[in-house]
Amino acid sequence: MAELPAPASLRATSLPDAATEGIHARFRVEQGSFTLDVDVNLPGRGVSAIFGHSGSGKTTLLRCIAGLARPKDGRLCVNGEVWLDTANGIFLPTHKRPLGYVFQEASLFPHLTVAGNLRYGMNRVAPATRRVELSQAAGLLGIGHLLERMPAGLSGGERQRVGIARALLTSPRLLLLDEPLASLDQKRKLEILPYLERLHDELDIPILYVSHAPEEVARLADHLVLLDQGRAVASGPITDTLARLDLPVAMEDDASVVIQGAVAGHDAHYGLLTLDLPGARVSLRVVHAALPAGKPMRIVVRARDVSLASSAAEDTSVLNVLPATVVEIESAPDPSRVMVRLDVDGTPLLSRITRYSRDRLGLVVGKRVWAQVKAVSLLA
Repeated sequence: MAELPAPASLRATSLPDAATEGIHARFRVEQGSFTLDVDVNLPGRGVSAIFGHSGSGKTTLLRCIAGLARPKDGRLCVNGEVWLDTANGIFLPTHKRPLGYVFQEASLFPHLTVAGNLRYGMNRVAPATRRVELSQAAGLLGIGHLLERMPAGLSGGERQRVGIARALLTSPRLLLLDEPLASLDQKRKLEILPYLERLHDELDIPILYVSHAPEEVARLADHLVLLDQGRAVASGPITDTLARLDLPVAMEDDASVVIQGAVAGHDAHYGLLTLDLPGARVSLRVVHAALPAGKPMRIVVRARDVSLASSAAEDTSVLNVLPATVVEIESAPDPSRVMVRLDVDGTPLLSRITRYSRDRLGLVVGKRVWAQVKAVSLLA
């Protein structure tokens, strides 16, 4: 007797309008006085950060994507496969969704070794459909030397790396990370971030990364979704989104832009690395050891570290003085200051200056100025 097909609510469905790569997530969820109402399109690869203050709806959004929350109205399509479509009665339960989920605390089985925990994840997938092997996951997360250890003997950072490796071994088509560093101290965070960067660089699995830590988002994300009170107030490439003055994040004390640069050369005598900005007509210099020419580098420049001048100063200790054009000027939360968006040969910069300086320099949209970049952070 032939096996009956599963009802629509238990099947992922490919629909004609879901053939393109990417993630489309539309949810409306009401939880008491809080309402999540989002409609976003995310890339089908790389790291998309879900960013916002506590209570903005980040975890609720992730739970909807995982199927742990069931919205009354919504649709979720992941790289051509529909996991949720309330209008057509489709709801794929969590255990049927090919995803990995890593929480703030790694919930490892205390009675199993690290290897046993990893095999548990691997055994959830039929051998013929495995996309990640144990040795590959252990290598990516740097836990090969921990395989015979018990969870009780691991540090917080090591437990999280094992938890991420176990999620990878389910061979997910989507990896969800819900503030995986929130419970770690600064030392452990710095320990685990390079491994998260390796996932970004070496795995072709889209990652949704929930965080309220700007430094994590700047270091890892390609795409940024900014949530505020249950609404997606912005969604786009991180380089563009962080530079928007109409968003709350641009008015924070640590407002910054992320720039994708590349190593152009190194001055061994002065220990200065030269980085070409996109377009390669403008460069930055930063104190750093030599790196291979052409190596991609992610650069963070904070608004508070950029001052402005109407002429290029020759007698200054500032290494980077760049020609720029004023694109936009907005009042800052501090009434004595303004935020200025600049264009440096196609690369956006932000500068926080006083209203007095704005008026003294006669800043208006379109004016040519010199941006004095006092500090640059290299991430990867």
